[in-house]
Formats: sequence, structure tokens, C-alpha cells
Amino acid sequence: MFGFQKDNVANQREHLILLLANVHIRQFPKLDQQPKLDDLALTDVMKKLFKNYKKWCKYLGRKSSLWLPTIQQEVQQRKLLYMGLYLLIWGEAANLRFMPECLCYIYHHMAFELYGMLTVPSLLDSTHGGSYGMHGGMIPNPQFQLFGTLNFPVTETEAWKEKIRRLHLLLTVKESAMDVPTNLEARRRISFFSNSLFMDMPSAPKVRNMLSFSILTPYYNEEVLFSINSLERPNEDGVSILFYLQKIYPDEWENFLERVSCSSEEDLKGNIKLEEELRLWASYRGQTLTKTVRGMMYYRQALELQAFLDMAKDEELMKGYKAAESNTDEQLKNERSLMAQCQAVADMKFTYVVSCQQYGIQKRSADHRAQDILRLMTKYPSLRVAYIDEIEETSKDKSKRTGDKVYYSALVKAVPRSVDSAEPDQKLDQVIYRIKLPGPAILGEGKPENQNHAIIFTRGEGLQTIDMNQDNYMEEALKLRNLLQEFLKKNGVRNPTILGLREHIFTGSVSSLAWFMSNQETSFVTIGQRLLANPLKVRFHYGHPDVFDRLFHLTRGGVSKASKIINLSEDIFAGFNSTLRGGNVTHHEYIQVGKGRDVGLNQISLFEAKIANGNGEQTMSRDVYRLGHRFDFFRMLSCFFTTIGFYFTTLITVIIVYVFLYGRLYLVVSGLEEGLSSHPAIRNNKPLQVALASQSFVQIGLLMALPMMMEIGLERGFRNALTDFVLMQLQLAPVFFTFSLGTRTHYYGRTLLHGGAQYRGTGRGFVVFHAKFAENYRLYSRSHFVKGIELMILLLVYHIFGRSYRDVVAYVLITVSIWFLVVTWLFAPFLFNPSGFEWQKIVDDWTDWNKWISNRGGIGVSPEKSWESWWEKEQEHLYHTGILGTVVEILLSMRFFIYQYGLVYHLTILNNETSFLVYGVSWIVIFLILAVMKVVSVGRRKFSADFQLAFRLIEGFIFLSFVALLISLIAILHLKFRDIIVCILAFMPTGWGMLLIAQALRPWVKRAGIWASVRTLARGYEIIMGLLLFTPVAFLAWFPFVSEFQTRMLFNQAFSRGLQISRILGGPKKDRSSSNKE
Repeated sequence: MFGFQKDNVANQREHLILLLANVHIRQFPKLDQQPKLDDLALTDVMKKLFKNYKKWCKYLGRKSSLWLPTIQQEVQQRKLLYMGLYLLIWGEAANLRFMPECLCYIYHHMAFELYGMLTVPSLLDSTHGGSYGMHGGMIPNPQFQLFGTLNFPVTETEAWKEKIRRLHLLLTVKESAMDVPTNLEARRRISFFSNSLFMDMPSAPKVRNMLSFSILTPYYNEEVLFSINSLERPNEDGVSILFYLQKIYPDEWENFLERVSCSSEEDLKGNIKLEEELRLWASYRGQTLTKTVRGMMYYRQALELQAFLDMAKDEELMKGYKAAESNTDEQLKNERSLMAQCQAVADMKFTYVVSCQQYGIQKRSADHRAQDILRLMTKYPSLRVAYIDEIEETSKDKSKRTGDKVYYSALVKAVPRSVDSAEPDQKLDQVIYRIKLPGPAILGEGKPENQNHAIIFTRGEGLQTIDMNQDNYMEEALKLRNLLQEFLKKNGVRNPTILGLREHIFTGSVSSLAWFMSNQETSFVTIGQRLLANPLKVRFHYGHPDVFDRLFHLTRGGVSKASKIINLSEDIFAGFNSTLRGGNVTHHEYIQVGKGRDVGLNQISLFEAKIANGNGEQTMSRDVYRLGHRFDFFRMLSCFFTTIGFYFTTLITVIIVYVFLYGRLYLVVSGLEEGLSSHPAIRNNKPLQVALASQSFVQIGLLMALPMMMEIGLERGFRNALTDFVLMQLQLAPVFFTFSLGTRTHYYGRTLLHGGAQYRGTGRGFVVFHAKFAENYRLYSRSHFVKGIELMILLLVYHIFGRSYRDVVAYVLITVSIWFLVVTWLFAPFLFNPSGFEWQKIVDDWTDWNKWISNRGGIGVSPEKSWESWWEKEQEHLYHTGILGTVVEILLSMRFFIYQYGLVYHLTILNNETSFLVYGVSWIVIFLILAVMKVVSVGRRKFSADFQLAFRLIEGFIFLSFVALLISLIAILHLKFRDIIVCILAFMPTGWGMLLIAQALRPWVKRAGIWASVRTLARGYEIIMGLLLFTPVAFLAWFPFVSEFQTRMLFNQAFSRGLQISRILGGPKKDRSSSNKE
């Protein structure tokens, strides 16, 4: 037996009714037509719903189970039953609903069973019927002649007086037209909106005739609404969120104080209503759920306004929309009133569902986020919240002492405020639907699973996926009807299935890093995606403002893939799936959605790491394999270079640098370079030098700025583009892009080699604050610092022993880009770190670093507290790798032994001795050094407490012995300083190579009982690397002008707007009355 849940039946019944009603209302019925369901609407919906099922039957050579009766009167009812059955199965199938072939298989057999049941006459009488008519009140009255309805003189109403007051204000305010509006964001929005009206866009139908659509926003546990406490709580630098916002948005803060009739921040305190206004003001300027919900609800507000303009009579138009809106409470009693009709049309056309995964848990734990979400539902009555409810029910098995966990997918709304209620503000939610799930809903990646469980509660023919860090604008919401008409236009041979939208990055107005990231993202979502959509036809789904053809994707696997690890970048797989199943993706730039981006280097790097990991998993996915096989040759190349190809070629670029330097190392240490340099064909080979020097422009990252320059030129003129390009170079944009090159290479390469991609939360806070040295070291040690030091050693060896290209110009042209790469990878995190060169911060960072590096790890100790815990976490990718990954890791680590093998023969004390015995002796020296380190480590652990004096004496003896040995070698064998440098360059990489091999062979090393020695050796290397990085930074911190230059370079955008960045960096605890240098 198989049955459907009551709430699922109710949910899908509403779904089907709204779907048919929206299609039916667009058929332009005549005024005298009876309110009954149109056959054309029914056929249209059925065709879309079963298109994939019919393809499935055709592919397998099966006959469809959609048998219609010969009696015409029964055809409509049979179609309704078939569509209802499909939606019921889709709603109950949980995770199976996103496997379209499985869904088709289940439906095929159940439709066959339904046909068998319907052949029994007694069952036909019991089927549910009903009529689906059109609301008579939605039919606009015929318009009368315009001049016949004019009333003069005009009746003095409140709406008319409001217009007069606004006109008087505009005419009497004394301001220059160049400064109206003064707010830069207002200017940008007005400019874009007015320009977009001249772009090609479809004509807008009436609201009742437009396509219906939904918005779905996944939410986990991000900030919903800033509390007063969080706004005023200072961080370690003494800066609160409110103080930060006041300094970044000074004009908006003044406007806010004027609106609430307060002269200062102190006047707001103690007044609950004003504090709520303050919380909202701050939340609308952060990356909060409140900001996202407000922006998306502009769609409904715009639809209400446009429905009013469509349906209002002349006298109602004269009074204005505000006058009609102000009588809402009185008109709620009258469902036939104009505003009630406008709201009904808007509700039928628009649905907004926020999937708050943890809402049930947050309610039970009295989390303030649950209260804030409820406040949003109360403020926006049409907002719906879906969540996963986890409860314990009594087990039917009496042998079990504990109950069974049962999971439900629930949809709630705020309890509607009754007009007759005595309570002015009711704070309750009401469950609309509650559908039992077969098990835990979060099996794969959290974010797509959060979307997938809530998709059954969406309605309409379009579905826009919006992320938590996005925003919308009222003027853009007015163009929604035009955008949805694109689904009805053929783009090529097919109708669009995904409408790509442009994004505006609203976080790029303060720091240089935010500006770089904003420009990079803007160029991608405009000129980049425009080219991908047309003519390349390889645009996919890259983020969350795109609008999906909901019925198309509902039957073809949904809008988000959720398999663990492989679908880390869940967005693009929806585009892959749509394209593979015959979809068509377009891009439209006359409408835009706001989007927040990460604004700190650490946040940006975590985001880049997540995207690189996702591209590594895409490279190994079957979707990319299928696209490569089914595209034609040219489209295949376009797909490669616009998806995984960018990361693959980036990896190849960095590998080429390694190959070039290791090739040079081999030529130098083997003596071949000296022989080749005397060859006439190679000695003065100018074309070869030019070819080697030309790659510097690629590695420095100048080409990364070209798309930005072109987009700025197209939108704001090429003079502005050139100015911005020069400013970007002065603010060290090549350093940022070259550093990002290392991030992408490391995480993409590691994912290809070992797998194990994971979601990295970047946070969405305000970042103009100092990051500690230990934090930067933890984040960039393996991805940048180790690789930068390795390249530096290679360049030093090449400089010491190289014989070719001794000419200064030739040497600089060939190696300058690699030296730039080294310096960037080693010191960019400190260069882009606010207050990174202030002496007091340096002292605090050194103390924190010492504490972190010396702390022991263990169970429950976080990587932020202990070096050992962090070191263990950094090797997690090796725990799950296969034999091939381990072998490749060992082979790659063998490169560090080349230094020792080649350099020991270049010591001057050996007098050109080339015997293999020299190499053997060098290994003996390495093992002696390791043995001494082991003895000292064991002695410190066992005897330093009880026999401290004796142990110190032994340490002193070992040190004096080492000094005596060094002096003897200098006196007897004439050891030179260069030989000491060569020994360091030879032995240090060897020890690191041994360390990497030991980590790859961890299980065997642990069995051998030498894992503690490996950890001690690793700690020693970390200390050396830390000193190597910290010393130049500390030295530069001695000079005050370095810190001033860094602040100006980092926050030039803010300085140009006159913002008081030094106050933010210094904090409000300092004397604010002191004059600022800016």
C-alpha cells in the first residue's frame, strides 16, 4: 500500500490550482465567458509537466501511461488527476525528486495503476471535481473618455496636499543640481535605472497576465537583525559596528537622525521604538537576512503598485496609491475593495520562501534569531518560512528505551492580525503544511539540501534563487514583468530555461581590496557572462540572482545538486544539468540585483579556496565529461576555458615556473650550463631572452585587469577606465591578483590530487580590522609561504652558481616576475593587513605567535589555540587519499633532495671532489643533526624540570662543541661564509622533504615510534619560517611612514570620499577631538 500525507495533498492541491489559475488568467477571456477552467491552460501546463517523462518513455521504448478517455467530458478530469498524481509523487519523494529518471520510473508505474483504478465506474464517481474560475473583481471596468472625467477645481484631498508639499520642497530647496542627490549610491541607482530603460526589453503585460514566480532563499545561522548589544559591543580594537557604520556612511547617518527627530546617538537610547529603528538602519547596511528580505519584498510592493495602476478607476488614480494604501485596515473587511484585489493579484503572482534550516531548533532554544525571523514574518505577512523540524516520537518497538527521531519539512507564516483583536502586535507563527520526511534531510552539502527540502513550497512558473548576502531595489522590481516575458521569447531554437541577471557588488566602496574584488566580480557578471551567453552559448548558473523556468527544472532534477563533496559548487551543476537536458541559458543586463562580497584578504582567500576546491571536483565530475562529449569542438573549447580551464591553466602556469627553475637548478649544479653558455648558438640568443621575459606580464597579473578596464570603459567611458586602471596599479592590484593566483593553484591542485573539498565559511562581517600574525600564518602557510620560500631558494641558487644571463638587464627581465611572485606570496598578507606595520600591533602579534606555536594540542583543542592541533588538521587531506595520491605526494617531495645532491659538490673545501662518498657523508651529517635534535628534545621533556642546571650545562656543551667545530673547519679546511650559505640551502630542503614523506607515510611512521620526532622537526621548521616572515615586517614597522603609506594605499577609496578611516582603525577610545591627518 502507498498513501500520501494529508499536508502534502493540501500543498500540491494549492500548487496545482495556482499554476492552472495563472496560466488560465493569461488566456484573455471574454467578459461574458463563464468562470470555468480553460482547456488550453490545462494542456499548456500538462505539456510542460510531462515533457521530460515523455522523453524518458521514448528513450526506453515504452508506451506512456497517460491514457485519456474517448469521452470528451472526462478528458479534463483525467488530465487533472494525472498532473495531481505527478505533483504528489514529486512532493513525497524527498531526495529522490532530484533524480528525474527515478521520478519518471515511479510515476510510470503509478499512473498505470491509476488508469486501472479509473476503469472501474464506481471510482470515477468519487473523484474530486471543481471549477476554477476567474475572480470577477479583477476585470477592469471600461475606461471613460479622459476629458469627461476631469474635475476642476481639484478637490483638496490628503494625497493632493502631499503632492503640493513635495513640489514646494523641490522648488524651494537651495542646492546645486550637481549635488542632488548627494548620496553616491542614490546617484548610481538612478543612473542605472534611467539607462536601462533604453535597453531592449520585452513589453510588460498587465499584472494579472504576467507569469507567476517565486523566490527561494537558503538561510542557516547568519545574522538576521543586529541587536543593540552587538551594535555597541567593541571589538579588540575598540571599534563597534555602529561606530564603523557611522564613519562609513556619515551622510546616511545624518539623514537617519533627521528622520527620527534626534540630534545625536544619545537621544536614541531608552526609547524602544527608536532603538528598533536604529537596529533596522544598521541591518540594512550589513549583510543580514533583514536586508535580503526587505529587498525581495520590493517585488510584491511593486506588483501591488502596478496592479493598482492596471485596475484603478480615474478618481482612484487621482487620489494616488498612498491614499488607497492608507485605508488598508478598513478595506480588509471588504474583500471586493481595490486594495484587496491588488493584494490578491500580487499574492497569486508572487511567493517568497526563506528556507531557515535551523528555525525549529532556534525556537526551542529561545535563540534571538528565531524572534527576529518571526518579526520579519509579522512585518511582511506574505513571507513564508520553511524549516526542518526534528522531534522525538515514541518508538513502536517496546524494546527500545529511547524514542525515534522523526523529521518534518514544515512551512509557517505569521498569525494574521485580526482587525478585531485587542492585541496590536501578535508574535506567533502558524504551520501551514507539515510533511514527514523519510529520514534526515541534510545528507549532502548543507546549502543545496536546505534549498531542496523547501522547493515543494514554492509556486508559479519562475523561480529566482537568492542568496543570504543579496539585496534588491524598488526601481529594479518594477521591471520584473518585463524580465519574465523573456521565457516566452525564443532565444535561438529554444525558449530560455534560465534567465541570467546582472549583479551590483555593494561592498566595494571602502577598502582597496573590496574595490579590486568588486571590479573583478562586476566584469564577470557583465561583460563576462554576456559573452558566455551570446555568442559562445556556454553560460551556466554561477550564483543566486538567476531566474529558473520552474516547471522545466522541477521535472529535471531541481535547481541545486547536493551530493557531498562533488557538488561543493552546487550552483554551476544546475546550469550543467539544464544544458545537458536541452535547456537554454540567457543573460540580461537591463535588471540587476545587489550582492555583497568579502572585503578582507582572509575572507577573499577563503572564498577563492572554496571556488578552487569546487572547480577541482567539477574537473572529476561526470557532468563536465558529458558536456565535453556532447558539445561540438568550438563550443567544447569555450566551455573548457570558461569553467575548469581557467583553473587548470593557472595550475599549469605555476607548474611551468617550477619546471623552469628546477631545470635551471639542474643545469647549474650539474655544470651543463657552463658548457652550454660557451656555445655560440646559445650564448647571445636574444629571441630566447625575449620569450622568457614576455611571460612576466602573465605572471604579474596585468592581464587580469583587462576585462575590468573594458567593462568600466563601456559603462563610464574609457577615460575613467584608464584612471581606475592607473589607480589600481598604484594600490598594488598586481600584488593582489598574483597572490590570488597562488590560492587558486594550491587548492585546485590539492583537490585534484587528494579530493576532500569542503565548504569554507567566510563570514559576512565588516572587515577593516587587524588580523594577527598567527592567523595569517595558519591560513597561508601551506598555500603561499612554503611555496614562496622554495622559489626563493631556487632563485638564490641560480643567482649564486648561474653563469648565463649575467647581464643585468637580461637577468632582471627573466627573473623579475618570479621574484615578484616570491615577494607577493610571502608578504602580501601583511601588506594588505590593516595596521599591519604599527609597532604595538607587531609586539602583540609576536606574543600571540609564541603562545600559539608553543601550546600543546589534544582532544578538544582548536587549531586557533595550538600549533599541534593546526598541524594535525593541515594533514587531513592525506588521511583519506588513495595509494596513488600517497605515491604522487612522495614523488613530488623527492624534488627537495635535488638541492643536497647537487650543492654538496660545490663546496670550496672539497676542492672539486666528485666522489659519491661526499654525498654519503652529507647524509651522515644530516642524521647526526637530527639525532642531536632528538636527544635535546627528549632531554628537555624528561630532565628539564628535575635536573634543570645539568640539562642547561649539556645544552651549553653541545652549542660550544658546534661553535668549536665550525671554527676548526674555518681554520683548517678554510671553510668560507659562502660554504655555510650553501650548506643551509642544501640541508634545509632535504629536511623538509623528509618531513613531507613522513607525513605521507604517517601510519607506518607511527608504528615505528618516531612520530613525536617528526612533530618536533616540523615545529622547528615552522619557527624558522615564522622568523623569516616576521623579521622584515618588524623591521619595516620601525619606520612610521610605512604604516601611513599602507593605510593610504589600503583605504584610498575612503580617503577620496573624506571618510575618517584613521578613527576607525584607531577606535573610539582614542581622543576623537584630535585632528586627523586626512
